[in-house]
Amino acid sequence: MALIVQKYGGTSVGDVDRIKNVARRVTLARAAGHDVIVVVSAMAGETDRLIGLAQKMAERPDERELDVILATGEQVSIGLLSLAIQGLGYRARSFTGSQVRIQTDDVHTKARIVSIDADRVRQALAEGEIAIVAGFQGVSAEDEITTLGRGGSDLTAVAMAAALAADVCEIYTDVDGVYTADPNIVPEARKLDRISYDEMLELASLGAKVLQTRSVEYAKNYLVPVHVRSSFNDNPGTMVVKEDTTMEKVVVSGIAYNKQEAKITITRVADRPSIAATLFGRVAEANIVVDMIVQNISQDGSTDISFTVPKTDYARTQEIVRVILKEIGADKVIGDDKIAKVSIVGVGMRTHSGVAAKMFETLGREKINILMISTSEIKVSCVIEAKYTELAVRVLHEAFGLAREAVVEDTV
Repeated sequence: MALIVQKYGGTSVGDVDRIKNVARRVTLARAAGHDVIVVVSAMAGETDRLIGLAQKMAERPDERELDVILATGEQVSIGLLSLAIQGLGYRARSFTGSQVRIQTDDVHTKARIVSIDADRVRQALAEGEIAIVAGFQGVSAEDEITTLGRGGSDLTAVAMAAALAADVCEIYTDVDGVYTADPNIVPEARKLDRISYDEMLELASLGAKVLQTRSVEYAKNYLVPVHVRSSFNDNPGTMVVKEDTTMEKVVVSGIAYNKQEAKITITRVADRPSIAATLFGRVAEANIVVDMIVQNISQDGSTDISFTVPKTDYARTQEIVRVILKEIGADKVIGDDKIAKVSIVGVGMRTHSGVAAKMFETLGREKINILMISTSEIKVSCVIEAKYTELAVRVLHEAFGLAREAVVEDTV
């Protein structure tokens, strides 16, 4: 008998019929003798609806009150699923984030998990119940309701699996695994049987919407095996696991893109010590995550600095920068929210040369201009104009032969 954590996203619980389908899937695992913990998201579209209601009251809602509002979405889902499971003759009990005591820090709308007290869940399992846990939400040390950011139910599920030493964390979604690229853009994209934590972490952070970035990081830190699969069929999905030597033979595992970033350029910044620290320190104080940073060569004692931030923080970042323009000796701020980041990812890049050059050549042949470049051991990212996103993904997928069953090369 195994301990299984199952997570179902908003599409999987999008209406009453789908919730009943989830209940049947959950009870099949229980009937097979497994202990089951289920983490669910709000019903599809519900979080956006709640945000919309809040914005009708205030253009920029207070984040504490916004968390109070958003947490209700998952509360509805866990109650409905518990009732559906009970209707099938099984015992089930629902728990909010505060009832499980998923304790977080006090940062509203994107809190980080500090600890989990899973005693009530253990007790429910010991009594033969299926435990239904609200995803996306937690509670601070001061008993304030907090939420974990978009996709936070993935993090809840992985954290519960780590806290209870579950045998596997199954992430059920509307796709049946992790693909070499978005199948909506590249019809010949191939589903991967296995992918390493590091590759999945890069793909998630670069725009792949299958898993939340922080959930993958958590899974890697606690070695939680994650199985990404569809809630609409019984096909095996993609296992996200610890890297092994065979994975290094694959040069590029996948391509990701992200249209949800914006670029900010500050012109003629004074080229002297601590300027960058002042600039990015102020941005960090606002809990804004900076992604790519490029600084030009200094000329006449000044330089230009460009960086990218989430599009949701675009306006706020510009406001922060304008306030400190004189302090950092800069001229003006230029913004561009019509960009996209396209990335190639693969642990095989560590041992293969020429991968970046091949990417640049491929984009160059299509006359796609590269605005910024960022690299790591296992990824290369390029910022381009958003209108070329789909074309870039398709030509890169073809250039690296990702439609083939295996992409194994000695040199690139």
